[in-house]
Amino acid sequence: MGSLVLVPRLVLADVRRHRLQAAMLLLAVTVATATMALGLSLNGVSDALYEQTRAATAGPDVVVLSGQSGRAVTSALSSLARAPEVTAHHGPYRIVYADLAVRGRISNVVVHGFAERPGAVNRPLTTSGHWVRPGGTVLERGFATALGVGVGDRVTIAGRSYPVVGIAVTAATSVYPGAAQIGPGGAGSDYSGLAWMTTSDAKKLAASHDLPVTLALDLALRDPAHAEIFREAHRDAGLRLAFRSWQFTAKQDLTLLRSSQPILVVGSWLIGFLAITGVAALAAGRAAVQTRRAGLLKAVGAGPGLIATVLLTEYLALALAGDALGLLIARLSVPAIASPTDSRIGDAAGHGRTAEVAATLLAVAVAVLSTLRPTLRAMRTATVTALTATARPPRHRPRLTALSALLPTPLLLGLRLTARRPGRAVLQACSTAVTMIAIVALLTLYAQTERGYGLGGSSVLPNLRGEHDRRLMLAVAALLITLAVVNTITFTWTTAMEAEANMAVARTLGATPGQISAGLSAAQLLPTLPGVVVGVPLGRGLLSLFAARNAVEAPSSWLLVGVLAIILATAALTALPARLAARRPVARALSAGTG
Repeated sequence: MGSLVLVPRLVLADVRRHRLQAAMLLLAVTVATATMALGLSLNGVSDALYEQTRAATAGPDVVVLSGQSGRAVTSALSSLARAPEVTAHHGPYRIVYADLAVRGRISNVVVHGFAERPGAVNRPLTTSGHWVRPGGTVLERGFATALGVGVGDRVTIAGRSYPVVGIAVTAATSVYPGAAQIGPGGAGSDYSGLAWMTTSDAKKLAASHDLPVTLALDLALRDPAHAEIFREAHRDAGLRLAFRSWQFTAKQDLTLLRSSQPILVVGSWLIGFLAITGVAALAAGRAAVQTRRAGLLKAVGAGPGLIATVLLTEYLALALAGDALGLLIARLSVPAIASPTDSRIGDAAGHGRTAEVAATLLAVAVAVLSTLRPTLRAMRTATVTALTATARPPRHRPRLTALSALLPTPLLLGLRLTARRPGRAVLQACSTAVTMIAIVALLTLYAQTERGYGLGGSSVLPNLRGEHDRRLMLAVAALLITLAVVNTITFTWTTAMEAEANMAVARTLGATPGQISAGLSAAQLLPTLPGVVVGVPLGRGLLSLFAARNAVEAPSSWLLVGVLAIILATAALTALPARLAARRPVARALSAGTG
């Protein structure tokens, strides 16, 4: 039988015998690769949505704005429209700064005065209803969604009621709430929604309420890639003209996703680390079985290369299957993650080649790093030893034995189990620290005071970026905690199986099943304590790399509750597998001959 047939058959047979372990590896890799692919795909997806919206709405290459008025400004804008680089233009038109109220909600709004028949440049696409008519208004779709308003509703702009005759999208401004571009007089702008009216209605609105007005001009260039060069060549500081290139607008769209990418990318690193620790625990628990399997292969004439291929292929195959599943999940989740507002249209493109390569490398790293050591150990073990030994005997430490004898029985058993497997204890502590980092990040995010989009900064309308980041952080934290729960159960069960004979001996010497169960739980709680202590400063330090300068730290009382929750959860999660292991018959455990 050739190796191409033998290896898959051996791998499939082992997966069937250890379905639970295979499912855990598949779950861990799927979560890690999906999270990383999402994080690395955000920029490209946002750009793709902007490009599709720009193509569908004849988006301008450059928008020129002036907070001043008069003949000089009008002449300067007309001159720009006649520049040799310009192929088409729209305007100048008025942008009126006002307030909009509906159902008790108040928001800043900028009203663009447009013709009833849009021109060649900046033709907003009506997604429902129809385009502007005298006496009515059209709302930008992202703004309308935030307000909960649709066609047929009425809104009050600057004290006057208008029917909403349509909902539209445009690429001339940033996504909601960045429609203002510049504020009155050319100064800084506030969060604002966008509405359109007829040219005459916008003029009446500004005149009747003496509202601030900005003049705007939309330009289409012969070479859109030179929009920034056009801006530099025609900047006139005396008139304080503001230029907004299409590249600038596309970049502004990413402000809503500014925190999303670090949350997803760093979250994928942490999830990947938890996956490695969990799979490493599974591999360590199966070390004796893998060693015996290697011995059997050696006995029938298999070489080191074939043995390594058989032992590693199972984990690599499961990791690559998880990678494919994670990339599929990421592709399906991209639209919801990369477009938290309805201001853009089009199909969100899937992850790029960079995301695929990075996610695949992460999956391979999880498989290799977690199984390389047990595989090398199995290959190096002599054939006779591999066939007769079922577990590595623990090293005898007289000083530790004398010290632990003074402790209560459950703590004594837990300390000895921990000391005999220091590598496992370090993995458990690291897993707990990663979980604590996620909880610190989540609590810190919820401790921030988010500025709403209402008029004057009131929280009438929710902060889209804040809500999006909180939902994303909650999802990543939930995934991390889920993997940590799986890891804790895995650590407990693996430790119980490896120490089965030792615990049976302890029971013959008088230890009760309750004391055995408590000892197994203590073996997980002991490394948990340093893990939560180290996780709090690590979480704060990691957040300091990405948080804003004015970010508020989570209250100490919240962190204390988080620490206690992890300790209590660890005790609860270890209770069931520890109790099941403690109730196994003593005779069967001693007959296995393990130590």
